[in-house]
Amino acid sequence: MVTVVTQQPWGKALGQETVHMWRVESAQVKVEILTLGATLKSVLCRGRDQQWADVVLGYSDLQGYLSDKRYFGAVIGRVANRITKGRFVLDGKEYQLDINNGPNALHGGLVGFNKAVWKALPVEGGVQLSHTSPDGDQGYPGEVQVTLTYLLRGETLTAEYQAKTTKNTPINLTNHSYFNLAGQNADNVYDHEVSISAECYLPVDNNSIPTGEVRAVEGTPFDLRGPVLLGPRLKRLPGPGFDHNFCLCSYDEPWAERPAARVCHPASGRVLEVFTSQPGLQFYTANYLDGSIIGKDGVTYGKHCSFCLETQNWPDAINQTSFPNCLLRPGELYHHVTRYTFTTC
Repeated sequence: MVTVVTQQPWGKALGQETVHMWRVESAQVKVEILTLGATLKSVLCRGRDQQWADVVLGYSDLQGYLSDKRYFGAVIGRVANRITKGRFVLDGKEYQLDINNGPNALHGGLVGFNKAVWKALPVEGGVQLSHTSPDGDQGYPGEVQVTLTYLLRGETLTAEYQAKTTKNTPINLTNHSYFNLAGQNADNVYDHEVSISAECYLPVDNNSIPTGEVRAVEGTPFDLRGPVLLGPRLKRLPGPGFDHNFCLCSYDEPWAERPAARVCHPASGRVLEVFTSQPGLQFYTANYLDGSIIGKDGVTYGKHCSFCLETQNWPDAINQTSFPNCLLRPGELYHHVTRYTFTTC
């Protein structure tokens, strides 16, 4: 299987640093990656009729990504998801992070990894991106060196994350792509069938912080273990939609890749399967998109127009001792893998 890798300048960031766009293409999938935020700008795959469609939301120009506040396609760090009140205590010291989501810290802070211009090098079958987050970045301790390798082989796009630190620090990296298997210009995802391989999920409070309870999905609208049509299920949910962590494994299970989710769009036949070594999956149904964002090809992105499958550690783990460990220590290697496989049914 041949994968073709090319790149070109795509504009300049606010500090006049050049942003490049990398194309990684196989016979089955075509991916565009920006060095700004290590962002998946586009993912094209075929439907049952062999027609290509771009299945991730985003912008047509660099300015859209520079001003973006919804993390379209970006890598999230230093810590994905929410940290309650932006505070945590580590080694006897209290740290106060940027507050950027109600009373909480979200997705790394005001200037997270999604706004950094990453360095990039070609590798066989893909591209390797790297970024150094300095000690104190957004309030986090330690200098953290991160590498992310995107590899495309046939129908599978792999994202492999690694990181090292100079001080004890929390870390939780993920990709925040918004998917619509009908194409990024489709109105909603109500006609998608979703399966998530989780026996439990994390209930949240009014600020979307986990309460600490790990609740079984059995007998609840959060039971997505079999194929579930999304539109009717969203009507059963309290609140605006899904924005919850599904527990793919218990806190003490060893590192292993495991099935996380399968989404099928019956009309086009497109299927997305996600495998990950992360212990959690944040399933989000674009509840807070409101039609004010103009995306690629002039498309307006409204509520429930897409879904996110954010492979991650459990949210607020730094403040929840019963959750999987999120601390990275000097001399250790943070290492996680997520694979996205695009096929048809």
